[in-house]
Amino acid sequence: MFASWCLLIGSLLVTMGLSHTLLKRLPVSAAALYLAAGYMLGPQMLGFIQLDIVRDAQLIERVTEVAVLVSLFAVGLRLRVHLDDPLWRAPVLLASVAMLLTIAFITALGFWLDGLSLGAAILLAAMLAPTDPVLASEVQIEQVGDRDRLRFSLTGEGGLNDGAAFPFVMLGLGWLGLHDMGERAWRWWTVDVLWAVGAGLALGWFMGVGFARAVAWLRRERMQGLGMESFLSLGLIALAYGVALKLHAYGFLAVFAAGLAMRHVEHVDHPDKPCDGETVEPARQHYIAPAALEFALDLEKLVELTVMLIVGSLLSADDFGWHSVPVAAALLLVARPLAVWLTTSRLGWTPMQRVLAAWFGVRGVGSLYYLAYAVSHGALTQDTPVVIDAVLVTIALSVLLHGSSATPVMQLYQRRRRRAA
Repeated sequence: MFASWCLLIGSLLVTMGLSHTLLKRLPVSAAALYLAAGYMLGPQMLGFIQLDIVRDAQLIERVTEVAVLVSLFAVGLRLRVHLDDPLWRAPVLLASVAMLLTIAFITALGFWLDGLSLGAAILLAAMLAPTDPVLASEVQIEQVGDRDRLRFSLTGEGGLNDGAAFPFVMLGLGWLGLHDMGERAWRWWTVDVLWAVGAGLALGWFMGVGFARAVAWLRRERMQGLGMESFLSLGLIALAYGVALKLHAYGFLAVFAAGLAMRHVEHVDHPDKPCDGETVEPARQHYIAPAALEFALDLEKLVELTVMLIVGSLLSADDFGWHSVPVAAALLLVARPLAVWLTTSRLGWTPMQRVLAAWFGVRGVGSLYYLAYAVSHGALTQDTPVVIDAVLVTIALSVLLHGSSATPVMQLYQRRRRRAA
């Protein structure tokens, strides 16, 4: 069996590595191909991958947890913009106001259309609310320092709302009696919302700044800490996440803020241009952010493959029923577009930017993580099968629809930008 797995994984990695350039020109994403491969390898066809979302919830939770952490760290390293820059207004609004509107819409839909309990409906909405920082690479910023409003907003939104959705997962668990919210939800407001969000962002930021400064000083003054950026990056991710969890803060936000802070240090010291690529100026070799981003992006491709194989293996034809498909369609075609259109009304965006931001709300790894998290924490009721089907079907349809449209649509967007410039 081990030899078979080696042959399988090796073949997939070599094939995708050799065809990477070709895939970037085709109207199909690598995630869609991984999804199809997972379905073929799953119990519906070859039976090579035997996973069950209930039985293997803890395993799936851990795998997707690592995937989200890696992707959030990479997103933070991509965003080379000061925190007081007006560019941040859009992603913050999308990750807060637009997400709240989406959660409210899907909660009402699940409660009234699918007949879910209020707790299950809130859980479903919270699982589907965050956009994905892994699968949306085609619509995110193309290079560090990219100031395109659409790409920057979608990238920043994906980094923020994976952690910002956590309070609503806890709210859903609380309504199901699986989490202590306190009298009149005082504990949820103070601990799960105010403390966990604020502490997670602050902790990650200060750890990232301190870490980047310490490494730069060691390299410049002591000629130590040279190389081994992969170990240093993984170490910071683990430290930020572990400390955040110990302090009951949201580790996803801490890791995102840590990556953002590392890039901020390099940006403050050298504000003229990013120091990424093969040639790095000698004065900038002290900064770990460029090499850390290169490592994180490579690791991100591996976790994308792993998670999409899992999703594909969990899918079956029976999942696409009248409970799940309407929820997916409502989210992708109504809730997300309406929430984004309302949120961006005063941002000065062009109509095309608003339309594309409304469409490209990719769902994926974060949604699967929250699903596995809820199940592993006891969210097993009569509504659980409906919630599971809705989440898996939404991820699959999002990967297929957004993946097939991302390349041609964004190419059109780039051409119009160049003509306008």
